[in-house]
Amino acid sequence: MSNKHLRVIRSDEALQVAPVDTGGRWEDRGLCRQVDSEIFFPDKGESTRPAKSICARCEVQTECLEAAMRRNEPFGVWGGLSERERRAMRRKKAAA
Repeated sequence: MSNKHLRVIRSDEALQVAPVDTGGRWEDRGLCRQVDSEIFFPDKGESTRPAKSICARCEVQTECLEAAMRRNEPFGVWGGLSERERRAMRRKKAAA
């Protein structure tokens, strides 16, 4: 669900419709808000696939991953990556 509304713009030639950003936070647009959050925090040995499947379709996946990397998020699936995958990404960046 988007935090944008439509605004009608009147011009001499035609009516146009343009999105208006209402200033909502990206976190509020995440698909994860529509499901039980436990799916993003699987127990050891459980699959991360269900969470990653949701992330793959989410419009704010990039923002989510960037925020998790900034916070060094230690648990769960964020932006489509598990904690192990985020640690590997950090190591790779540090080595570069």
